[in-house]
Amino acid sequence: MMSRSYTNLLDLASGNFPVMGRERERKRLSRVMTVPGSITELDDDQSSSVCSDNPSSLASDRMIIVANKLPLKARRRPDNKGWSFSWDEDSLLFRLRDGMSEDMEVLYVGSLSVDVNLMEQDDVSQVLLERFKCVATFIPPNLLENFYDRFCKRQLWPLFHYMLPFSADRGSRFDRTTWEAYVAANKLFSQKVIEVLNPDDDFVWIHDYHLMVLPTFLRRRFNRLRMGFFLHSPFPSSEIYRTLPVREEILKALLNSDLIGFHTFDYARHFLSCCSRMLGLEYQSKRGYIGLEYFGRTVGIKIMPVGIHMGQIESVMRLADKESLIKELKQKYEGKAVLLGVDDMDVFKGINLKLLAMEQMLKQHSVWQGNAVLVQILNPARGKGIDLEQTQAEIQESCKRINEKFGKPGYEPIVVIDKPLSISERIAYFSIAECVVVTAVRDGMNLTPYEYIVCRQGISGAETCSDLNGPRKSMLVVSEFIGCSPSLSGAIRVNPWNVEATAEAMNEAISMGEPEAQLRHEKHYRYISTHDVAYWAHSFLQDMERTCADHFKKRCWGIGLGFGFRVVSLDPNFRKLSIDDIVSAYIKSKRRAILLDYDGTVMPQNSIIKSPSGEVISILNRLCEDPNNTVFIVSGRGRDSLSDIFSSCRKLGIAAEHGYFMRQSNNEQWEVCGQSTEFGWMEMAKPVMKLYTEATDGSSIETKESALVWQYKDADPVFGFSQAKEMLDHLESVLANEPVAVKSGQFIVEVKPQGLSKGVVAEKIFTSMAEKGGHADFVLCIGDDRSDEDMFEIIGSAISANILSSNTSVFACTVGQKPSKAKYYLDDTNEVLLMLENLAEATDSPASSEAEYDISP
Repeated sequence: MMSRSYTNLLDLASGNFPVMGRERERKRLSRVMTVPGSITELDDDQSSSVCSDNPSSLASDRMIIVANKLPLKARRRPDNKGWSFSWDEDSLLFRLRDGMSEDMEVLYVGSLSVDVNLMEQDDVSQVLLERFKCVATFIPPNLLENFYDRFCKRQLWPLFHYMLPFSADRGSRFDRTTWEAYVAANKLFSQKVIEVLNPDDDFVWIHDYHLMVLPTFLRRRFNRLRMGFFLHSPFPSSEIYRTLPVREEILKALLNSDLIGFHTFDYARHFLSCCSRMLGLEYQSKRGYIGLEYFGRTVGIKIMPVGIHMGQIESVMRLADKESLIKELKQKYEGKAVLLGVDDMDVFKGINLKLLAMEQMLKQHSVWQGNAVLVQILNPARGKGIDLEQTQAEIQESCKRINEKFGKPGYEPIVVIDKPLSISERIAYFSIAECVVVTAVRDGMNLTPYEYIVCRQGISGAETCSDLNGPRKSMLVVSEFIGCSPSLSGAIRVNPWNVEATAEAMNEAISMGEPEAQLRHEKHYRYISTHDVAYWAHSFLQDMERTCADHFKKRCWGIGLGFGFRVVSLDPNFRKLSIDDIVSAYIKSKRRAILLDYDGTVMPQNSIIKSPSGEVISILNRLCEDPNNTVFIVSGRGRDSLSDIFSSCRKLGIAAEHGYFMRQSNNEQWEVCGQSTEFGWMEMAKPVMKLYTEATDGSSIETKESALVWQYKDADPVFGFSQAKEMLDHLESVLANEPVAVKSGQFIVEVKPQGLSKGVVAEKIFTSMAEKGGHADFVLCIGDDRSDEDMFEIIGSAISANILSSNTSVFACTVGQKPSKAKYYLDDTNEVLLMLENLAEATDSPASSEAEYDISP
């Protein structure tokens, strides 16, 4: 039975977040449910809401951890009347609490691994909240199958592990109904979070690929919510990820988080590449932190592999030491080198590749026949993944063949344990293994090597006769395609697809001398013991606090529909320019300076036609006719281009090539304002630029009179960006002793004489006006890109430098809602022209006839 909270959920998957009309006043529940009852009737769409109406009844400074599964074990009572619950101490989510401060409360939101009857759900919810501080999300069975089994396990899981559905039997083709189920399930999780959330005080930490669109649902309700996301699986390269039909929806949803975490740099690099290629976003690295600027918000990127819980492993080791299994295993495999594999039954674990490598090792190194054993523990599959039956059949066939070929009475080279083992049983096998072998073809992290290293270290303070206190050495053969591989520098890394190389690595591992094995073990143990799960959780929380530090200092509002929703975060003083206000100040003023950028300001940036319309020319001429106005076009374009464009504007001032050339009107000569007239450096810079142009398809060189510009707007965005960074370093080195500046901009690298900027142009105009007739009492400065920020910055400091009067009406305005040093914004060039048209109309009315100010020397 589907409750009313499911209304219009499928619309959400199509990008429609409906604003629900209220036919009756809805009941608003308290943020924490204290009595059994319906918890579905929440107000679904208050996208402008920033904080909750009702404060949480729980303490402040909380961490709300959201994951697909709660860290709980559940079983039916013997009398079949109700449920028994206990913590799952093997769960990573349960153990990460150790990384939080003692006074931080931790609350869990997630689903149960069992199906709870609808009639029991309210009672179970109450018990879990009161006893475990867990908020249960109950997903109806039909929705669960499409959400988890079909979309998560048959769509996302294979794709994130580099398997594309080339045919029906190689993974599921994209089915929009399963995507709609994924969105609907994420919506359910969001409702449960909202029930207990105090957005002003709580942190929310979302885990893994099951909940990648959850950040959008939460951010839509609470613009300033402090929210992090950690992906525990690999993130594929952009070439793989871009095949996903809902690729942009998921990327944009993740970017509604404040901090996004990955196990390795490779995973983070792939994500950043996708953001660049599909959304046009570039990342910046500053003081060791990586961030993406996204509509005024800085989305942090965290690279930190998860660790294990040392205390839990050691406590289980003490229990295992008291059991007889370790002694039994030592006796069973006495005199043999034991290689161990511990893997989930999954097509990506490369189990059969490991068996083939074992076969190859026995073939190539016959000394190990009868003396080496591979014990392979198979954990149950975590879901209805793809190709499970085929994988199992391959494993069974390989085991049978290898054992028949190399086995003999009392000896089998392959021992498969196809049943779930307790952690104490796993530790017993770790204690006797000379080497652990991991040959996964893709794996997010894989903590088996970490557990093995700790077990081989033994129990500190235990008696020397303990079964777990043998020689402190260990060897690892690990796939280079798993997340823990970069952290284990002493392991023998292999390409698991290369069976022969893996076989040689296995032979090397069990043949290695004890001193070398001990050194490698000690190196690994030092890292693992200091980078445990508590360290990982604490580090993530610290970075989340740092990333969210400015949340309440900025103005935030949500824009966009569906998964195009995002929050724009801007300085509290940043606001839209009011035409009424600027016209009023314009009319009252007598000495006006109007500085306008060209491309992207009075002319649309992406317009194919680069010549202004008759309307633009008319507006500029009307403004220039007023003797109280000093009007300048300040552009990076060359002077010949600008002269042709504005040939009919007789009184318009032009600053070309960022101010290297200036003239006050078209009947005056160009003034050279640069400090240097020597351009010998161009002969040094051009060959470098040509080298990168030839190597970068879609790039080009623009030669100006005073500058060289390398453009890569039409190149591959990732490669172009990489080449631009390399070129920047190359040019800075080549031109180190030349009087030039090398700067990067939006899809450009520019070399120009030192001391040139639009800010210098503005300062020169203001200074000249002050010297010849008094300070300007009205300043309008409009631009749209980074070079215009120099003008805005000069305006900000001009009053203190006595270039402008403290009574000057200043309107520094950027085009588009984006972070800027300007105080005002207009949405686009149409609004810029509308505003200028209003000023021109004010100009046409009777005005004072004070003389225009000459800025020539």
